[in-house]
Amino acid sequence: MKLAMVIPLTISMIDIRSAIVALYFVIIAVTVIVIVHDLRDPVKALSWILVVTLLPVVGLVFYMVFGRNYRKEKIFNRKELEDFKQMENLCRVQLQELVDPEIQHIEPIEANKDIITLLLNNNRALLTVRNKVKILNDGRSKFDELFEAIRGAESSIHLEYYIIENDRIGTELIELLAQKAADGVEVRLIFDDVGSWGIKRQHVRNMRRMGINVCCFMPVVFPWLTSKLNNRNHRKIAVIDGKIGFTGGINVADRYIDGTKFGPWRDTHLRIEGDAVNMLQAIFMTDWYFVSGRELLNDEKYFPKSRIRSRSPMQIASSGPDSDWASIMQAFFAAINKARKSIYIASPYFLPNQAILTAMKVAALSGIDVRVMLPYRSDSKIVYWATRSYIGEMLEAGIKVYFYCNGFNHSKLLIIDDNFCSVGSANMDIRSFEDNFEVSAIMYDPKVAEELTRQFMRDIDSSVAVTPEAWENRPRLHAIYESVARLGSPLL
Repeated sequence: MKLAMVIPLTISMIDIRSAIVALYFVIIAVTVIVIVHDLRDPVKALSWILVVTLLPVVGLVFYMVFGRNYRKEKIFNRKELEDFKQMENLCRVQLQELVDPEIQHIEPIEANKDIITLLLNNNRALLTVRNKVKILNDGRSKFDELFEAIRGAESSIHLEYYIIENDRIGTELIELLAQKAADGVEVRLIFDDVGSWGIKRQHVRNMRRMGINVCCFMPVVFPWLTSKLNNRNHRKIAVIDGKIGFTGGINVADRYIDGTKFGPWRDTHLRIEGDAVNMLQAIFMTDWYFVSGRELLNDEKYFPKSRIRSRSPMQIASSGPDSDWASIMQAFFAAINKARKSIYIASPYFLPNQAILTAMKVAALSGIDVRVMLPYRSDSKIVYWATRSYIGEMLEAGIKVYFYCNGFNHSKLLIIDDNFCSVGSANMDIRSFEDNFEVSAIMYDPKVAEELTRQFMRDIDSSVAVTPEAWENRPRLHAIYESVARLGSPLL
């Protein structure tokens, strides 16, 4: 009798095990199909397939949170906006005007006509010529200029930052904004919920009581469950009265002035006057439309006619899951490919995709002076080791690599052939290219390029050149760290 009871129980346990095994393979198969369909990059897809195969349940959760390609499904669609349709019409007009002799005689525009055309097509980034640019090389100069502009504001103040800390400089900014709001100035502020994790609900309520219209970009209540944790607003934008704009790499926190445990904080930001400010305003307007519940800021008072007459041609390029193309990456790729003399890159986080890396190596092998400046120490250990994994192959191709040693260099620079330069929020890494909402000022001004190059060379004086011999003799354990970090870099 007992034997008769044991046999069905054993058969039942076998059935359960078989069902679990079958379910395991079904989950793996379905997830692999989703990954292959979802991701365009085969290296990234293979990395995720490896994760979900080894960790079927945990890996699937991680993929849904961190790995999905939201560019396909659009977190929000800029094409819904009437102003975007007007921008498309203006882009079509500019594409026709690029063959106009009046435009062609401006040498930097003629030299970069292919990149200008690319950004008109893939990002609707209008070319503006009448601009004035001031380069700000540290946090103190940036905040001095920003606060001065805010104090002089008469109608509107629009700010958008990845990081706003509740520290000394953050408190000073909020108090100044509250004062301007009390004076009748429209004040709007966007902060990213992950980057500005220290901004609590009570702080937001206080800001609103002060008259500041503040919105959080994609709030994250449960970071481990949200499906949009990986797509953050990394943009740094300030627009005052529609006349003065700021963009670059500096957020709002004391460390951008006081430095970190690594030493002084080195960064690059821009103060812009002219027609390009309207383009920064348009990006802010689009983001505000999304975070505010579709409030449209299309009144003409936000886009005043500029009186600037000096020439500094530029396009304000944005990219992110709201756009059809990885427009900033494509612009960088096109610019690197057309370089004839020099390519200078500074990026605190350097994890390029294969296209950018290959373009850089081909340029160096072709005799072009390619230099890459990286921080000697980093605030992210995983990114630090993954970044170092690219150094050997860059040195082998003849790319000059430097470690910046005078503190932490957070600048995001690309300078090519003395007539193309980019300053913005986008790092030279896959996350900036594919996942985050970014903005860059793409400038075709030899004077601006010359000033940025002089500062780049001063930074090289504060750096150590990496030689092939020294790199080959680094500790073997470091090479293991780099290889492991490189393997996981598509998932970062």
